[in-house]
Order: sequence, then structure tokens, then C-alpha cells
Amino acid sequence: MEIILKNRLINVGYGNVINADKLIAVISSDSAPARRKIQNSKEEGLAVDATQGRKTKSLLVMENGIIILSALTPDTITSRINDNGEVMIKGENDEER
Repeated sequence: MEIILKNRLINVGYGNVINADKLIAVISSDSAPARRKIQNSKEEGLAVDATQGRKTKSLLVMENGIIILSALTPDTITSRINDNGEVMIKGENDEER
């Protein structure tokens, strides 16, 4: 069985979008380790600020190591990913569904 993923762009707030297929994790920014990750990523030039000056509520960890800072909550982002994404499953004798 082969799983085929479509490229999906997800709005992470204020007109900013990411490729959901490259997303590894959505993390709340409330914890001290998350805040350290934000600071380290900014120092290394691996942080992209998509908050438009608002409070950071979530971190989106991409597969290339870049951290996206979003003003949306992890629950909001997760629901947008689940609402927007279709995974097509293709079996040996099946056609695309």
C-alpha cells in the first residue's frame, strides 16, 4: 500500500502559510524549554516570526530545522491541518480514492 500526500498549505495566522507536509510538530510556547528553543533558533537564524507582532502562542517545527512562530494556539493550527488535509491511500489493486 502506498500513501500519497498532496502538498497542503495551512494558514498559520495573518496571511502566513506553511507547507503542512513539511511540519513535524506543533508545540505550545508556554514552557521554559519552548522559550529556550525560540531564543536559540533566533540566534542561529532558524526562526521565522509569523506573529505579526502579537504574542507567540505556538512553535511549528519544520523538517529542515526551521521554527515558525505563530500567534495561533496549537489547537487552532491542529484543527486547520485536520480540516484541510486529505490523505489518499493507494493499494496494490485499488485506484486512488
